[in-house]
Amino acid sequence: MRDVAGNTLAIMAIALIPLTAMAGAGVDSARLYVVKSRLQQACDAGALAGRKFLLDSNSTTLDANAAKQAQQFFANNFTTGYMQSGTPKFVPTKTADNQVAGTASVTVPMTISKMMAASDVTLTVTCEARYDVADADVMFVLDTTGSMACTTADGTAGCSQPVDSYTTNGNTAYNVREKNGSKLSGLRSAVLSFYDTLNGNIDPSTHVRYGFVTYSSTVNVGAAIRAVASNAFVSQWNYNSRRLLDTDNYLSTSQYNRNDLNYSSCMALNGTRSPAKGFTTQGTASTFQTSYANGSCYVEEKKYGPMWRYELVTLDVSQYVAGASVPDPSKITGARSTWQGCIEERNTNVASSFDINNLPPDLDPDLAPTSNDTRWRPLWPDVFYYRGNYSSVDYGGNSTNPYGDYYASPRRATDILSNMLMYENISSGFVSCGKAAQRLTTMSRDDISAYVNANDFRAQGGTYHDVGMIWGTRMISPGGIFKGDTVAWPGRNEPNRYIVFMTDGDMSPNGAIYGTYGNENYDKRVSGNSPGDDLANHNARFVAECAAAKARNITVFVVGFGQSLTQQLTQCASPGKAYYASDNASLQTAFKTIANQVAMLRVSK
Repeated sequence: MRDVAGNTLAIMAIALIPLTAMAGAGVDSARLYVVKSRLQQACDAGALAGRKFLLDSNSTTLDANAAKQAQQFFANNFTTGYMQSGTPKFVPTKTADNQVAGTASVTVPMTISKMMAASDVTLTVTCEARYDVADADVMFVLDTTGSMACTTADGTAGCSQPVDSYTTNGNTAYNVREKNGSKLSGLRSAVLSFYDTLNGNIDPSTHVRYGFVTYSSTVNVGAAIRAVASNAFVSQWNYNSRRLLDTDNYLSTSQYNRNDLNYSSCMALNGTRSPAKGFTTQGTASTFQTSYANGSCYVEEKKYGPMWRYELVTLDVSQYVAGASVPDPSKITGARSTWQGCIEERNTNVASSFDINNLPPDLDPDLAPTSNDTRWRPLWPDVFYYRGNYSSVDYGGNSTNPYGDYYASPRRATDILSNMLMYENISSGFVSCGKAAQRLTTMSRDDISAYVNANDFRAQGGTYHDVGMIWGTRMISPGGIFKGDTVAWPGRNEPNRYIVFMTDGDMSPNGAIYGTYGNENYDKRVSGNSPGDDLANHNARFVAECAAAKARNITVFVVGFGQSLTQQLTQCASPGKAYYASDNASLQTAFKTIANQVAMLRVSK
């Protein structure tokens, strides 16, 4: 008993049994943990893929493509034999709330633990994926300028389409005639695809509002402003127009006999004017000198036309902005005007850069209209006249044109005194007034379709990105005059806010255009006394307004449609949110991609 040699060997032999069990448990437990982690990852991947490709939202089961994609992504992430496991099983299903769930299982054979009679272990995991859409406000800012009537195959040179007239709300409006397969038709489809993508991936409790601003050289926001802000427009504004002078313009003299007049009637005509006040619809008036001899009345008739002074004219607009049909003060033909709703902006600064914390009235999305400097002005193309480079020009024409104008060319020059509504000016895109903006509101697919397929959703005018961005930001800003449109639903968090800005062209200001900032050649509101700075200053305003939107937690998506992403367009977009679309099909893809980002696909369980 005193001899202990060899005891350790006996003890170790006995201890091997529990040590083997402990080692086996550690090794196999680690294998089980690794396999289960990978199985969960594969299940999540399969569910995400199934949800992403889910198309049929009406069926109670997954459509074939979604099921196939789910299985494929699962198999790519977990292969048979992983860590000596068996053949995995994955069953994706569609949930009652239009999401994708999944159950995955695999049998893992024991290794060292098997020596202790341990059974193989079957692992099971569950997963679920959904598009998690918070309440959202989406403001589309859409370029509907004349080039949108062309196709992407036409390139940036345009397509030389004729300009047509149409009637909207009792007014005559104009548009560039669309070609088959136009970019505008692609835009209509893309907007509806955006809606379908987002609407197919939201929970029944999710609220989404949509709004629209179409832009060219101005925006049609008059009705929207009047609905939310009283006294938002000036009562008088200065227009590059014309006014009648007290003197007439002599045209011609003619002499003739009036045998139908007796002596008394002949003498009664002597020294009179017809019409006694004003002019006929042909723009003339006559004065008469008569004498009577040999039974006949001898008449000398002198004809006069209106003498106009072309200059900056102050006009009363109080009834015009109220929607009334008002006499056109620049005509003598009885012409009347009704406001279509496009605006001239409030005051601004001539600058090449801006501080977003100290913006001028036109660029400040939240500034209320409380003075004439901060109120808007109605666009009134009926009264606009070119006058060349002079501050004031007097002219009396003898044209029988209803406007009484003389013009030798559609372009502005020193000898041209043409009205903005002359066809030549309209067809050149020097004035436009597009579809009325749509404030943020809950819209059905039919509502969206009705907007983009409306009779007045047409292409016309020049490209001013800053004009569109100013109003897109103003109409979705949570602190401006439209803040009531973007408030949170009762008991809900603030909505996520998005601007989807689409353009098919680069910024292209033109001094001949009459638009949001008046006429730059005369008014100089953007370029001041340096007309060469016009483009740079408009770009600076565009970038500043984009920054103002992002400072208000508005995510800005930018899509260049057949238009390369310039520095300004890329800078406007939120990080990673700028897209290029080469044709109608890729535009639809870009809008779907943006909608998916709004939807935010994620693993929920």
